[in-house]
Amino acid sequence: MVKEEWIKKGFVDEPVDDTLDLKKEIRRMCKEKGAIILAHYYTVGDIQDIADFVGDSLALARKAAETDAKIMVMCGVHFMAETCKLLSPDKTVLCPDLNAGCSLADSCKAEDLKVYKEEHPGYQVISYVNTTAAVKALTDCVVTSGNAEKVINAFPKDAKLIFGPDYNLGNYINSVTGRNMLLWNGGCHVHEKFSVEEIIKLKKENPDALVMAHLECKAPVLAVADIKGSTATMLKYAQSHPETKKYIVATEAGILHEMQRTCPDVTFIPVPPEVSEGSLGCSCNECNYMKLNSLKKIYNTLKYGWPSIEVDPAIAKEAVKPIEKMLSLS
Repeated sequence: MVKEEWIKKGFVDEPVDDTLDLKKEIRRMCKEKGAIILAHYYTVGDIQDIADFVGDSLALARKAAETDAKIMVMCGVHFMAETCKLLSPDKTVLCPDLNAGCSLADSCKAEDLKVYKEEHPGYQVISYVNTTAAVKALTDCVVTSGNAEKVINAFPKDAKLIFGPDYNLGNYINSVTGRNMLLWNGGCHVHEKFSVEEIIKLKKENPDALVMAHLECKAPVLAVADIKGSTATMLKYAQSHPETKKYIVATEAGILHEMQRTCPDVTFIPVPPEVSEGSLGCSCNECNYMKLNSLKKIYNTLKYGWPSIEVDPAIAKEAVKPIEKMLSLS
């Protein structure tokens, strides 16, 4: 039974016996209930270790579309759980904590995008996957950082396009495709914090290291990066280049868990966030939303079957179309 105080908190706050082996119990319940756990690379290592599938936004969307599991537990952020529900409306999609939002998704409200579209007749909207279902319903095609260039190139060169909400990603795609897409002024609170100064400092200390940077980073950061791409692109590069033994990584620090697991002989150095004057700073840059996922919350959400994700049918009918278009193009 879902208690009223849990609903207010957005997650099941039931105490869990400290003697329980949570990883073992989670796997037992998954088998018992016909559930799978999907986890983004930015979640903590313990969650990645017990997940049935770990990936970036594109890979998770593909998995959600093809799974025959009755229940999906999406360990990521809210828009990812919504995407799972849009692609598998007949499945139960559980989200361990409804408070796991996304600064990018928050930067583009559906009502604001609707007005912007009306102000620019004849334009098609390309939305980053980091958006709400309501925004996707106003979108012609969705992209991820892993497929954005390929998908955009599938549109005619003279197509009038609006790209949002990530300005940095859109700016990068404009630069490599020669497009002049109109860019929404949104950004990721994690990737916006990386600075060239911090990378240069690390590069001086580690001259043999290659610099990796996510496409959500600002243009000056991308300009000093040796490898630019999605989390999956960076991971694949490290896996396929065993001769390189050191990387400086400018993306959310959770990816280092999988990098280190698959490349144990390689050193991965996380770029810290830009430090304000008087700040103590920290050694890595983390998404506080992703870190709301925990083994305890996964255990409770499987036990109680809540929080579950629902999308308004009218919105879902339109929102799934640009996602399906993306999957067909990528």
